[in-house]
Amino acid sequence: MKAKIRHYYAGGNTAKGFYSLYDSALEGLDRLFILKGGPGNGKSSLMKNIGSVMEEKGYEIEYLHCSSDNNSIDGFILPTYKVGIVDGTAPHIIEPKAPGVIEEYVNLGVAWDSNKLAAHKNTILKLNEIISLKFEKAYETFAEALRAHDDIEDIYIANMDFSEANCLTEELISTFFGEENLLKESTIKHRFLGAATPNGAVDFIQNLTEDIEKRYFIKGRAGSGKSTMLKKIVSAAEARGFDTEVYHCGFDPNSLDMVILREKGIAIFDSTAPHEYFPDRASDEIIDMYKRCIKQGTDEKYADAIARTTKAYKDKMKEAIGYLAEAKELRNELEAFYIEAMDFTKVDELQQNILDQIELFIAQ
Repeated sequence: MKAKIRHYYAGGNTAKGFYSLYDSALEGLDRLFILKGGPGNGKSSLMKNIGSVMEEKGYEIEYLHCSSDNNSIDGFILPTYKVGIVDGTAPHIIEPKAPGVIEEYVNLGVAWDSNKLAAHKNTILKLNEIISLKFEKAYETFAEALRAHDDIEDIYIANMDFSEANCLTEELISTFFGEENLLKESTIKHRFLGAATPNGAVDFIQNLTEDIEKRYFIKGRAGSGKSTMLKKIVSAAEARGFDTEVYHCGFDPNSLDMVILREKGIAIFDSTAPHEYFPDRASDEIIDMYKRCIKQGTDEKYADAIARTTKAYKDKMKEAIGYLAEAKELRNELEAFYIEAMDFTKVDELQQNILDQIELFIAQ
């Protein structure tokens, strides 16, 4: 049996700094292993190795990707069995609810040689300091990009037909739910569908919607009401008892980019850059917010202002991504010291112990 595999982020490098949705992503688990240790300790590899075993067994698995390293994961969840494993080191600090009962800490620090690390103390401290400064600079620059983005939004908001946007939203809510109400409390999961990474913008829309029957592609401009519409759909779903996956914007976490209603076989998402897609199935449908809700000729009338602010936004985004890439290069240097000091046979033992516990938990 082929495993059902989903990919998303639970934390991201945003205009609001590092933004965590881990509390929501991990909510409801009955067992959670929290890995502790320094860079280069093998946390991501350990989780990938155990995840591969779970895939081979055909278990449904959700991978939580790392926004600061395109080749790493921050955790995985087996939703059917409510068990997971996660990197619990900064910046994604996990607050346990029932230590020893639900959460268990696993210290990979037992596998390093402290004397070898101590020999590079000053270099390690300096690298940590510079890496922190690079992330701070990235967040400051993302914030500047958001201000430029707000300037673009202001143009379209000033030319927006809000009553028409409300009508469109109500039409969609009616289409999605009709008079249907489920006699249960809805489960709402907050996640990121993508992230700003050292390699640029990455998203998992295609993976997350691959088994969805009906996909709605929202087209429009900044400020054309896409996120507001999605928020109203989430509220309607929650009021009617439908479980909902809420995917926040990896740039501005206060905005939404996608909503998935798996009980209805529906996904609706912002399909504009940097995650621009076009229908490729007969059932796919476009919702054009610009055509429906923005005054005709707005693009042409404000072309110069839009071009100027768009350039400022893109320039700042590129600059911020550059800082993330620099931080990643420095992180690689830092990891090298830890890798040299590690006894990975001890990490293998920890990996096997966790795997045994997960398999026992599933069997019970």
